[in-house]
Amino acid sequence: MSYSFEYIDIILLAMIAGFIFLRLRGILGKKTGFEGKIPPQFEKEFQKTNITPKPVSENFDEVSQKEFLKGAKIAYETIITDFSDSDNKLIASKPLLSKKIYDQFKEALEDRANKGHFAEITFIGIKSAVIKTHKKIEDSLEVTVDFVSEIITCIKDKDKNIVSGDSDKIKTVYDTWVFSKDIKSSNPNWLLINTIT
Repeated sequence: MSYSFEYIDIILLAMIAGFIFLRLRGILGKKTGFEGKIPPQFEKEFQKTNITPKPVSENFDEVSQKEFLKGAKIAYETIITDFSDSDNKLIASKPLLSKKIYDQFKEALEDRANKGHFAEITFIGIKSAVIKTHKKIEDSLEVTVDFVSEIITCIKDKDKNIVSGDSDKIKTVYDTWVFSKDIKSSNPNWLLINTIT
């Protein structure tokens, strides 16, 4: 009679052990090791440019995207605000601009100054910043961002008469900017290489 109780105990323990095993398997999963996966919104872009996620510096994952957008927003505000500089100096923005963009901005500022005009820009804020595309070209990563911002802006002449814009009206501005970074460089900065209108 005592043997039958021992068998029942063994069966019960086996059932409990099996239940615990199944629960752990359900919670922890069956697979082991790191299984990196490209975020869905960039999967097509990776396929187009024949990129496979290898080193972290080349893998523009979700965390990298968030960090990038934080910096991109700061760069956007800095560059827009700096463009109102009446002394024709892009001091704060220069490290954020490619030579091509820097030269274009400088030329526009000089042209404005030659006309005796100056800009008044009040940056209200960024409503949204969304990564549109991401691709790798040789040793560079290029990221295109759609910005929607609110700005009060106007151009005045030397007598402070408004030539264009409105000093009292908030304007919604839509910009598409392309940033680039050399993945082999120790310089962490991204450069603005193009503006699309």
